[in-house]
Amino acid sequence: MVLAWVIAALSFQVATSLARPSQIHRTRDEPDPSFAVKVQLGGKTYINKGLVGFGLIPSNFTESTGDTLGGIGSAIALKRGSFSQNSGGTFKGTFVTQPDRGFNVDGTIDWQGRQHQIDFVLTPYYGAEDLDFNDALNTLKLTYRDTLLYTERNAQKTTGLDALAVRPAQTLSNNITIADPALPVAATNKHLSLDAEGLVLNADGTFWVSDEYGPYIYLFSPLGDLIETLQPPKAILPFIDGQLNFTSETDPDTGRAGNQGFEGLTVDSTGTTLYALLQSATIQDGGTDKSTSRYTRLVAFDISEPLLTRPSVVGEWVVPLPQNKKGNTLAASEVHFVSDGVFLVLSRDGDGHGGDDNNSAYKQADLLDISNATDIHGTKFDDPTNPIAKKGSLVKGITPGTYKSFVSFIDDTQLARFGLHNGKPADQTLIDAKWESLALAPCFDSDFPDDFFLFTAADNDFISTQGISLGQPFDAGLDVDNQFLVFRVTLPGASTTESDVSH
Repeated sequence: MVLAWVIAALSFQVATSLARPSQIHRTRDEPDPSFAVKVQLGGKTYINKGLVGFGLIPSNFTESTGDTLGGIGSAIALKRGSFSQNSGGTFKGTFVTQPDRGFNVDGTIDWQGRQHQIDFVLTPYYGAEDLDFNDALNTLKLTYRDTLLYTERNAQKTTGLDALAVRPAQTLSNNITIADPALPVAATNKHLSLDAEGLVLNADGTFWVSDEYGPYIYLFSPLGDLIETLQPPKAILPFIDGQLNFTSETDPDTGRAGNQGFEGLTVDSTGTTLYALLQSATIQDGGTDKSTSRYTRLVAFDISEPLLTRPSVVGEWVVPLPQNKKGNTLAASEVHFVSDGVFLVLSRDGDGHGGDDNNSAYKQADLLDISNATDIHGTKFDDPTNPIAKKGSLVKGITPGTYKSFVSFIDDTQLARFGLHNGKPADQTLIDAKWESLALAPCFDSDFPDDFFLFTAADNDFISTQGISLGQPFDAGLDVDNQFLVFRVTLPGASTTESDVSH
């Protein structure tokens, strides 16, 4: 049953918005040219045309299982065939959103992995005048629909508990065509530990999920049942004393750092190449400290026939993440395919509403070009004894991707147009701290055929004073809503998967 709700009626500071007419006047059909920020990359001009939409889901909203709906910005994707243009210049579609591992501020919990479907109506605002926060919410209206839960082998629930145990690799038998590698499991119930981050939807209804524990990539059926597991090269796997150890509580000797797994997941326009981005450098590549962890890895898998043979690694490149003024790495939270060799990468600090500090210095969807980068897959660098970087410096012989600043989420002028701000006070209009997702949809503008809407959503970490987790109420001491932003961007040569949209 669809659980429809009106955001303005549920948000404690926007209860009066339904009592007055919207102040969104469609005085422009295109963004104000003065907002445009142009970036040159690979001989092409990419343009950030500014913020055009904002919406939220209140921090205390509950989903169909009875739990608080939270963390949904860990990953978003557009449901295939759902995005279309309405009359009057509005657009509609359905987000598939995926939280990570539940409310775990006080430790990991036995929380089943899941995804949610959320319908939306986008009414882009192109005016230069500042909207009231309540009116800004009318630019992106959101309606929760339903929730799908994830199960693993033997119909067991997945869990969010820390992976303190290892399930041995499967051996091939008559009923197993593609065996599981050694898997991260909880020590108590032995269920698959899943800290879900990336999400890619396939044409046949199956979907890929990247996680932080492995870091692995899992293929699930349309009903949420585990089908297959992809394991990255050994250099990325976490080893302690020569043995696989998937815990997120401590860093391994080599491999991905704790809580720094495959944050980003995307697929090319043909749906045959899957890309996974490590959040920051592996331990041997400098991941022990933020000052040396900028050189991370983007790995590509051939998924053209995933049910016939295990997808193999077909590419691996070094990504030079941005650094703040202190020289610390701004880790990656998402990657999204744009065109051959070109991607969007979401890198950020942890400040904002619900973060360590109210004032954020960096939250951006940046451009990455790997066209001239060195492909290191199948080389000595897939062995952890051969790091790609030492003490924060890339070894000789490796050319990293080209990284360019592009769309800032914290531009003061753009935030003010939607009643938002960066920095004090810490109220409902403060931009959230943790933005971790990206999705693209065409603008259907014949005058600007390369223009797309760039959607992003925040992971609010389930922070609510009226939360419910595993049937038990909790008070996190703060209310942080699930915020969504929409930008309009020009991406030359970009395309979406053919069945993602309908005209």
